[in-house]
Amino acid sequence: MSPKLFKLTAIFLLACAGLAPQIPMAQTSGAFINIYSARHYPTDEALYADFTKSTGIKINRVDSDDAGILTRLKAEGQASPADVILLVDAARLWRAEIDGLFLPVKSKLLEEAIPENLRAKRSDNGGIPWFGLSTRARVIVYDKLKLQKSDVDTYEKLADPKLRGKLCIRSGSHPYNLSLFGAMTEHMGPQQTEAWLKGLVNNLARNPVGGDTDQIKGVASGECAVAVTNTYYLARLMRSANADDKALVEKVSVVFPNQSSWGTHLNIAGGAVAKNSKNQENALKFLEYLASTSAQNHFANGNNEWPAAKGVSFENLALKTMSGGGFKNEVLPVSAVGMNQIKVQQMLDRVGFK
Repeated sequence: MSPKLFKLTAIFLLACAGLAPQIPMAQTSGAFINIYSARHYPTDEALYADFTKSTGIKINRVDSDDAGILTRLKAEGQASPADVILLVDAARLWRAEIDGLFLPVKSKLLEEAIPENLRAKRSDNGGIPWFGLSTRARVIVYDKLKLQKSDVDTYEKLADPKLRGKLCIRSGSHPYNLSLFGAMTEHMGPQQTEAWLKGLVNNLARNPVGGDTDQIKGVASGECAVAVTNTYYLARLMRSANADDKALVEKVSVVFPNQSSWGTHLNIAGGAVAKNSKNQENALKFLEYLASTSAQNHFANGNNEWPAAKGVSFENLALKTMSGGGFKNEVLPVSAVGMNQIKVQQMLDRVGFK
């Protein structure tokens, strides 16, 4: 499919879904790849530009959220012009794999770079459907004047009755929380997890509302005393030159939960070659590029994400400061977390976690 026809197809499908492309599609000739991306970060523009500069392969891109991208791929079927899929949630990566939307690929470079727990299991043809490319730790922030670190140093303690009326958290059905709750189900079992979720509901300071930054602000304003957030939201505030953001950060402390047990939960942003890619070789080159040291450093320094590739060092002082130079993260197969999603949603409905 020509880039022009790709653009028209993407706009039409987005219009049908009630969405619009966030940027105009590039007009290209020669080598190119078509990317469907849930990464909505302006800092990623440098990644795309660097890839094109180093390889000569131009990029056409349509931006949407994870759910919109998966819906579009299913609607397009074999006619899909997509070559690369970038998603920002482990559960959605797993769902797309199960739905057969990815092309399992063989890459010695990717297999050596990306740890086994941050990628899909090998498929029947010997390829791997998707690879994690960066991670975000799901941490706890708290009011250091009202609580001690020991009050909130595990996810389990968020359900403690002594935190009644003190917890802020976004919607239970948001993918970030669904992944966390799916992991908790794997660690504790369904019965204990449902009781824990009921405890979270009992401890809410307000109905779930807003994104992770809003939860941090809730703690800083005194509306709640403890909240859950992904690390890159906190790092943004820590690196901000805005005086209000700096004052906000001064009012909260952060803890990486469960350091004495299974470790802090990680959410994964990853990529795959689309099942019906017409540019498979170039698509794989792009994924391999994203696992390179320079691209992994960009995830850390440009968007405050933890590199997924082994042995990559980075200079993001905010990430280093909040983690004390490092932390223990949980090691769970993404497939196990993904398979718990339906079960978790049923629990959320039963306990009234909106």
